[in-house]
Amino acid sequence: MTVDAIRALTDRAELTDLVSRLTVCIDEHRFDELAGLFTEDVSILTPGGPASGREAVVAQAARNHAEFHRLQHNVSGVLVTLEGADRAAVRANLVGVFGRSGEPLPARVLGGRYRFEAVRTADGWKFAAMRVETIWRTDTTEAAAGIRPAPAPAAA
Repeated sequence: MTVDAIRALTDRAELTDLVSRLTVCIDEHRFDELAGLFTEDVSILTPGGPASGREAVVAQAARNHAEFHRLQHNVSGVLVTLEGADRAAVRANLVGVFGRSGEPLPARVLGGRYRFEAVRTADGWKFAAMRVETIWRTDTTEAAAGIRPAPAPAAA
């Protein structure tokens, strides 16, 4: 195997890990760690709206996910297209489940695609742009109607 082939495999693995780190940070409300995944001038477009700049992107992620304590972003089909030595396009499928504490059903389930532009920096690969394309979205009847489960009985 050539040095170039090994570098390409390593880059693909690092970029796939970058996608996974993004979803872990959001799902586990580790919003303070998100900044390290993005370039300073990152721009995004998600169902929560557009944002530009690292601080604005992190603030938007926290604002749009903080109420959901049962989050699960399932990512599959990660496809990395290297564009020279220092740029890459990354595409991935996404199913996101958004649940609130104490509710038996998720408030929202959506399917979509991530599209990232990544750049190699002195600190490794970072996202320079991100777009989330929603393909479908379902809001549960209970959550949409504001129905909350009965409180658990008091301990005896």
